[in-house]
Amino acid sequence: MNAEGLVEVVLPGKVEPEGLQLRHGSVPTPGPGQVVIRMEATGVSFAEQQMRRGRYYDQPAFPFVPGYDLVGQVAAVGTGVEPGLAGTRVAAVVKVGGWASHVVVDAADAVPVPDGIGAAEAETMVVNGITAWQMLHRKARIRAGQTILVHGANGGVGSVLVQLAHLAGVKVIGTASARHHDALRAQGVTPIDYRNDDIPARVRELAPDGVDAVFDHVGGKSTADSWRLLAPGGTLVSYGSASTRDDEGSKQLPVMKILGQVWLWNTLPNGRRAYFYNFWAGRGLAKNGFRARLRADLTEVFGAVQRGEITARIAAQLPLSRVVEAMKLAESGTAAGKIVLNP
Repeated sequence: MNAEGLVEVVLPGKVEPEGLQLRHGSVPTPGPGQVVIRMEATGVSFAEQQMRRGRYYDQPAFPFVPGYDLVGQVAAVGTGVEPGLAGTRVAAVVKVGGWASHVVVDAADAVPVPDGIGAAEAETMVVNGITAWQMLHRKARIRAGQTILVHGANGGVGSVLVQLAHLAGVKVIGTASARHHDALRAQGVTPIDYRNDDIPARVRELAPDGVDAVFDHVGGKSTADSWRLLAPGGTLVSYGSASTRDDEGSKQLPVMKILGQVWLWNTLPNGRRAYFYNFWAGRGLAKNGFRARLRADLTEVFGAVQRGEITARIAAQLPLSRVVEAMKLAESGTAAGKIVLNP
Protein backbone atom coordinates (compact mmCIF):
# COMPACT_ATOMS: atom_id res chain seq x y z
CA MET A 1 0.00 0.00 0.00
CA ASN A 2 2.82 2.42 0.91
CA ALA A 3 4.24 2.16 -2.61
CA GLU A 4 1.50 4.56 -3.74
CA GLY A 5 2.81 7.52 -1.79
CA LEU A 6 0.89 10.36 -0.16
CA VAL A 7 0.18 13.64 -1.94
CA GLU A 8 -1.33 16.52 0.03
CA VAL A 9 -1.88 20.27 -0.28
CA VAL A 10 -0.34 22.42 2.46
CA LEU A 11 -1.51 25.89 3.45
CA PRO A 12 1.76 27.35 4.79
CA GLY A 13 0.41 30.65 6.11
CA LYS A 14 -1.65 33.63 4.95
CA VAL A 15 -1.00 33.34 1.22
CA GLU A 16 -2.57 34.03 -2.14
CA PRO A 17 -3.84 30.86 -3.89
CA GLU A 18 -0.43 30.60 -5.61
CA GLY A 19 1.13 30.05 -2.18
CA LEU A 20 -0.54 26.64 -1.71
CA GLN A 21 2.09 23.89 -1.72
CA LEU A 22 2.09 20.22 -2.76
CA ARG A 23 3.82 17.84 -0.37
CA HIS A 24 4.72 14.18 -0.88
CA GLY A 25 5.14 11.58 1.84
CA SER A 26 4.33 8.05 2.83
CA VAL A 27 0.76 6.79 3.12
CA PRO A 28 -0.44 6.87 6.74
CA THR A 29 -1.32 3.73 8.70
CA PRO A 30 -4.65 3.51 10.56
CA GLY A 31 -4.54 3.28 14.36
CA PRO A 32 -7.08 1.35 16.47
CA GLY A 33 -10.63 2.27 15.47
CA GLN A 34 -9.42 4.16 12.41
CA VAL A 35 -9.54 3.74 8.63
CA VAL A 36 -7.42 5.17 5.81
CA ILE A 37 -9.57 6.59 3.01
CA ARG A 38 -8.04 6.73 -0.46
CA MET A 39 -9.54 10.04 -1.54
CA GLU A 40 -11.56 10.07 -4.78
CA ALA A 41 -13.11 13.53 -4.37
CA THR A 42 -12.74 16.46 -1.99
CA GLY A 43 -14.06 19.99 -2.40
CA VAL A 44 -13.27 23.68 -2.16
CA SER A 45 -15.64 25.31 0.31
CA PHE A 46 -15.94 28.82 1.72
CA ALA A 47 -14.05 27.65 4.83
CA GLU A 48 -10.79 27.22 2.89
CA GLN A 49 -11.19 30.66 1.34
CA GLN A 50 -11.36 32.09 4.85
CA MET A 51 -8.56 29.86 6.18
CA ARG A 52 -6.00 31.04 3.61
CA ARG A 53 -6.65 34.59 4.87
CA GLY A 54 -6.41 33.43 8.50
CA ARG A 55 -10.09 34.38 8.87
CA TYR A 56 -11.77 31.08 9.80
CA TYR A 57 -12.79 31.45 13.43
CA ASP A 58 -11.28 28.21 14.80
CA GLN A 59 -8.70 27.16 12.23
CA PRO A 60 -5.52 25.39 13.40
CA ALA A 61 -2.09 27.04 13.43
CA PHE A 62 -0.27 27.24 10.07
CA PRO A 63 0.99 25.18 8.32
CA PHE A 64 -1.78 22.60 7.85
CA VAL A 65 -3.57 20.58 5.18
CA PRO A 66 -6.99 22.13 4.42
CA GLY A 67 -10.02 20.25 3.06
CA TYR A 68 -13.34 20.14 4.89
CA ASP A 69 -14.78 16.88 3.60
CA LEU A 70 -13.99 14.00 1.28
CA VAL A 71 -15.31 10.88 -0.40
CA GLY A 72 -13.21 7.83 -1.19
CA GLN A 73 -12.58 4.12 -0.78
CA VAL A 74 -11.47 2.57 2.48
CA ALA A 75 -7.91 1.44 1.70
CA ALA A 76 -6.99 0.04 5.13
CA VAL A 77 -8.68 -0.59 8.49
CA GLY A 78 -7.16 -0.48 11.98
CA THR A 79 -7.70 -2.95 14.79
CA GLY A 80 -11.24 -3.10 16.11
CA VAL A 81 -12.74 -1.99 12.79
CA GLU A 82 -15.12 -4.20 10.80
CA PRO A 83 -12.80 -5.74 8.12
CA GLY A 84 -15.67 -5.69 5.58
CA LEU A 85 -15.39 -1.88 5.49
CA ALA A 86 -12.22 -2.20 3.34
CA GLY A 87 -12.93 -1.43 -0.31
CA THR A 88 -16.23 0.35 0.38
CA ARG A 89 -16.93 3.96 -0.64
CA VAL A 90 -17.46 6.33 2.29
CA ALA A 91 -17.83 10.05 3.00
CA ALA A 92 -16.33 11.92 5.94
CA VAL A 93 -16.28 15.47 7.31
CA VAL A 94 -12.89 16.37 8.77
CA LYS A 95 -12.81 20.23 8.80
CA VAL A 96 -9.11 20.10 7.83
CA GLY A 97 -6.99 17.41 6.17
CA GLY A 98 -9.22 16.47 3.23
CA TRP A 99 -6.97 17.82 0.45
CA ALA A 100 -4.81 14.70 0.41
CA SER A 101 -4.62 11.46 -1.54
CA HIS A 102 -4.99 9.41 1.70
CA VAL A 103 -6.74 10.54 4.87
CA VAL A 104 -6.99 8.86 8.29
CA VAL A 105 -10.37 9.15 10.04
CA ASP A 106 -12.13 7.42 12.91
CA ALA A 107 -14.19 4.58 11.45
CA ALA A 108 -17.22 5.99 13.32
CA ASP A 109 -16.96 9.17 11.22
CA ALA A 110 -17.08 7.35 7.86
CA VAL A 111 -20.60 7.32 6.35
CA PRO A 112 -21.34 4.77 3.60
CA VAL A 113 -22.09 6.19 0.14
CA PRO A 114 -24.96 4.26 -1.50
CA ASP A 115 -24.39 2.38 -4.76
CA GLY A 116 -25.06 4.37 -7.89
CA ILE A 117 -23.73 7.68 -6.57
CA GLY A 118 -20.37 8.73 -8.03
CA ALA A 119 -17.58 10.09 -5.83
CA ALA A 120 -17.77 13.68 -7.15
CA GLU A 121 -21.56 13.62 -6.97
CA ALA A 122 -21.43 12.41 -3.36
CA GLU A 123 -18.78 15.00 -2.47
CA THR A 124 -21.05 17.91 -3.43
CA MET A 125 -23.55 16.65 -0.85
CA VAL A 126 -21.35 15.98 2.19
CA VAL A 127 -20.83 19.18 4.19
CA ASN A 128 -23.25 21.12 1.95
CA GLY A 129 -25.96 18.47 2.20
CA ILE A 130 -25.70 18.01 5.96
CA THR A 131 -25.67 21.81 6.47
CA ALA A 132 -28.71 22.35 4.21
CA TRP A 133 -30.67 19.46 5.73
CA GLN A 134 -29.99 20.47 9.33
CA MET A 135 -30.78 24.14 8.75
CA LEU A 136 -34.06 23.35 6.97
CA HIS A 137 -35.32 20.50 9.12
CA ARG A 138 -33.59 20.78 12.50
CA LYS A 139 -33.46 24.59 12.86
CA ALA A 140 -36.16 26.20 10.67
CA ARG A 141 -38.44 23.10 10.74
CA ILE A 142 -39.91 24.08 7.38
CA ARG A 143 -43.36 22.86 6.34
CA ALA A 144 -45.09 22.46 2.96
CA GLY A 145 -46.67 25.68 1.69
CA GLN A 146 -44.18 28.00 3.37
CA THR A 147 -41.99 30.58 1.61
CA ILE A 148 -38.29 30.99 2.36
CA LEU A 149 -35.45 33.31 1.31
CA VAL A 150 -32.12 31.68 0.44
CA HIS A 151 -29.10 33.97 0.06
CA GLY A 152 -26.59 32.71 -2.51
CA ALA A 153 -29.12 30.30 -4.02
CA ASN A 154 -26.62 29.18 -6.69
CA GLY A 155 -23.78 28.41 -4.26
CA GLY A 156 -22.63 25.14 -2.75
CA VAL A 157 -24.98 25.12 0.24
CA GLY A 158 -27.61 27.32 -1.46
CA SER A 159 -28.13 25.00 -4.43
CA VAL A 160 -28.75 22.03 -2.10
CA LEU A 161 -31.00 24.13 0.18
CA VAL A 162 -33.15 25.11 -2.81
CA GLN A 163 -33.64 21.51 -3.93
CA LEU A 164 -34.36 20.12 -0.45
CA ALA A 165 -36.83 22.97 0.17
CA HIS A 166 -38.70 22.21 -3.07
CA LEU A 167 -38.73 18.53 -2.14
CA ALA A 168 -40.50 19.55 1.08
CA GLY A 169 -43.12 21.61 -0.83
CA VAL A 170 -41.67 25.02 0.08
CA LYS A 171 -41.54 28.10 -2.21
CA VAL A 172 -38.09 29.66 -2.63
CA ILE A 173 -36.95 33.24 -3.25
CA GLY A 174 -33.21 33.23 -3.93
CA THR A 175 -30.51 35.89 -4.21
CA ALA A 176 -27.77 35.49 -6.82
CA SER A 177 -25.96 37.59 -9.40
CA ALA A 178 -27.97 38.16 -12.59
CA ARG A 179 -26.03 35.61 -14.68
CA HIS A 180 -27.47 32.77 -12.54
CA HIS A 181 -31.12 33.92 -12.73
CA ASP A 182 -32.22 31.85 -15.73
CA ALA A 183 -30.85 28.68 -14.14
CA LEU A 184 -32.62 29.51 -10.87
CA ARG A 185 -35.93 30.21 -12.65
CA ALA A 186 -35.61 26.82 -14.35
CA GLN A 187 -35.44 25.30 -10.85
CA GLY A 188 -38.59 27.13 -9.75
CA VAL A 189 -36.77 29.81 -7.73
CA THR A 190 -37.85 33.47 -7.84
CA PRO A 191 -34.46 35.23 -8.24
CA ILE A 192 -33.31 38.56 -6.80
CA ASP A 193 -30.14 40.29 -8.02
CA TYR A 194 -28.16 40.92 -4.84
CA ARG A 195 -25.84 43.35 -6.63
CA ASN A 196 -28.45 45.68 -8.11
CA ASP A 197 -31.79 45.06 -6.39
CA ASP A 198 -32.93 46.43 -3.04
CA ILE A 199 -33.26 42.95 -1.49
CA PRO A 200 -35.60 43.82 1.44
CA ALA A 201 -37.93 45.87 -0.83
CA ARG A 202 -38.03 43.11 -3.45
CA VAL A 203 -38.76 40.40 -0.84
CA ARG A 204 -41.59 42.57 0.59
CA GLU A 205 -43.12 42.78 -2.90
CA LEU A 206 -42.99 39.01 -3.27
CA ALA A 207 -44.01 38.16 0.30
CA PRO A 208 -45.89 41.13 1.80
CA ASP A 209 -46.38 39.40 5.16
CA GLY A 210 -42.74 38.31 5.36
CA VAL A 211 -41.07 34.95 4.74
CA ASP A 212 -41.20 31.90 6.98
CA ALA A 213 -37.43 31.43 7.06
CA VAL A 214 -34.26 33.15 5.85
CA PHE A 215 -30.94 31.33 5.34
CA ASP A 216 -28.14 33.92 5.48
CA HIS A 217 -24.42 33.25 5.01
CA VAL A 218 -23.66 36.89 4.20
CA GLY A 219 -23.45 38.34 7.72
CA GLY A 220 -22.83 42.02 8.44
CA LYS A 221 -25.77 44.29 7.60
CA SER A 222 -27.57 41.44 5.81
CA THR A 223 -28.27 39.59 9.09
CA ALA A 224 -30.40 42.46 10.45
CA ASP A 225 -32.21 42.87 7.09
CA SER A 226 -32.95 39.13 7.10
CA TRP A 227 -34.43 39.29 10.62
CA ARG A 228 -36.74 42.14 9.61
CA LEU A 229 -38.06 40.13 6.62
CA LEU A 230 -39.44 37.31 8.80
CA ALA A 231 -43.16 36.70 9.07
CA PRO A 232 -44.56 36.22 12.58
CA GLY A 233 -43.32 32.85 13.81
CA GLY A 234 -40.51 32.88 11.22
CA THR A 235 -36.94 31.66 11.67
CA LEU A 236 -33.62 33.24 10.72
CA VAL A 237 -30.73 30.82 10.27
CA SER A 238 -27.41 32.64 9.97
CA TYR A 239 -24.53 30.40 8.97
CA GLY A 240 -21.58 32.60 8.09
CA SER A 241 -20.17 36.02 7.43
CA ALA A 242 -19.13 36.02 3.78
CA SER A 243 -19.33 39.82 3.62
CA THR A 244 -16.40 40.10 6.08
CA ARG A 245 -14.17 37.57 4.26
CA ASP A 246 -11.58 40.18 3.27
CA ASP A 247 -11.72 42.28 6.47
CA GLU A 248 -8.67 42.75 8.66
CA GLY A 249 -8.77 42.45 12.45
CA SER A 250 -10.29 39.79 14.67
CA LYS A 251 -11.58 36.70 12.87
CA GLN A 252 -13.90 35.96 15.81
CA LEU A 253 -15.56 39.40 15.83
CA PRO A 254 -17.99 38.95 12.88
CA VAL A 255 -19.28 35.69 14.41
CA MET A 256 -19.45 37.19 17.92
CA LYS A 257 -21.52 40.09 16.54
CA ILE A 258 -23.99 37.66 14.92
CA LEU A 259 -24.17 35.58 18.12
CA GLY A 260 -24.91 38.76 20.09
CA GLN A 261 -27.68 39.77 17.68
CA VAL A 262 -29.17 36.27 17.75
CA TRP A 263 -29.18 36.22 21.56
CA LEU A 264 -30.86 39.63 21.69
CA TRP A 265 -33.50 38.80 19.07
CA ASN A 266 -34.43 35.58 20.85
CA THR A 267 -35.28 37.58 23.99
CA LEU A 268 -37.91 39.60 22.08
CA PRO A 269 -41.53 38.47 22.61
CA ASN A 270 -42.52 38.37 18.93
CA GLY A 271 -42.57 34.61 18.25
CA ARG A 272 -39.69 34.77 15.79
CA ARG A 273 -36.51 32.77 16.29
CA ALA A 274 -32.90 33.25 15.25
CA TYR A 275 -30.07 30.73 15.15
CA PHE A 276 -26.40 30.83 14.30
CA TYR A 277 -25.85 27.45 12.68
CA ASN A 278 -22.54 25.86 13.62
CA PHE A 279 -21.88 22.55 11.87
CA TRP A 280 -19.76 21.32 14.80
CA ALA A 281 -22.12 22.29 17.64
CA GLY A 282 -22.39 19.52 20.22
CA ARG A 283 -19.43 17.49 18.96
CA GLY A 284 -17.36 18.12 22.09
CA LEU A 285 -20.09 17.34 24.61
CA ALA A 286 -21.93 14.48 22.97
CA LYS A 287 -19.71 13.05 20.25
CA ASN A 288 -21.85 9.97 19.65
CA GLY A 289 -25.07 12.00 19.36
CA PHE A 290 -23.32 14.36 16.96
CA ARG A 291 -22.13 11.45 14.83
CA ALA A 292 -25.55 9.79 14.84
CA ARG A 293 -27.24 13.03 13.66
CA LEU A 294 -24.61 13.60 10.98
CA ARG A 295 -24.94 10.03 9.71
CA ALA A 296 -28.75 10.14 9.74
CA ASP A 297 -28.93 13.49 7.92
CA LEU A 298 -26.32 12.64 5.29
CA THR A 299 -28.05 9.30 4.70
CA GLU A 300 -31.33 11.21 4.07
CA VAL A 301 -29.57 13.47 1.56
CA PHE A 302 -27.82 10.57 -0.20
CA GLY A 303 -31.19 8.78 -0.41
CA ALA A 304 -32.73 11.79 -2.15
CA VAL A 305 -29.81 11.82 -4.63
CA GLN A 306 -30.12 8.09 -5.24
CA ARG A 307 -33.87 8.48 -5.96
CA GLY A 308 -33.15 11.34 -8.38
CA GLU A 309 -35.08 13.84 -6.23
CA ILE A 310 -32.09 16.17 -5.95
CA THR A 311 -29.15 16.59 -8.30
CA ALA A 312 -25.48 17.20 -7.55
CA ARG A 313 -24.29 20.53 -8.93
CA ILE A 314 -20.63 20.14 -9.90
CA ALA A 315 -19.15 23.42 -11.10
CA ALA A 316 -15.78 21.91 -12.08
CA GLN A 317 -13.49 18.97 -11.36
CA LEU A 318 -9.72 19.49 -11.14
CA PRO A 319 -6.85 17.33 -9.87
CA LEU A 320 -5.16 18.19 -6.53
CA SER A 321 -2.13 19.35 -8.54
CA ARG A 322 -4.28 22.19 -9.94
CA VAL A 323 -5.55 23.35 -6.54
CA VAL A 324 -4.41 26.95 -7.25
CA GLU A 325 -6.74 27.12 -10.25
CA ALA A 326 -9.56 25.50 -8.23
CA MET A 327 -9.17 28.02 -5.39
CA LYS A 328 -9.19 30.98 -7.79
CA LEU A 329 -12.30 29.65 -9.50
CA ALA A 330 -14.05 29.21 -6.13
CA GLU A 331 -13.15 32.74 -5.09
CA SER A 332 -14.22 34.29 -8.40
CA GLY A 333 -17.89 33.88 -7.48
CA THR A 334 -18.65 32.73 -11.04
CA ALA A 335 -19.08 29.01 -10.35
CA ALA A 336 -22.53 27.47 -9.83
CA GLY A 337 -22.32 24.51 -7.47
CA LYS A 338 -19.29 22.78 -5.97
CA ILE A 339 -15.69 22.76 -7.16
CA VAL A 340 -14.38 19.23 -6.72
CA LEU A 341 -10.75 18.14 -6.42
CA ASN A 342 -9.71 14.65 -7.52
CA PRO A 343 -6.44 12.89 -6.60
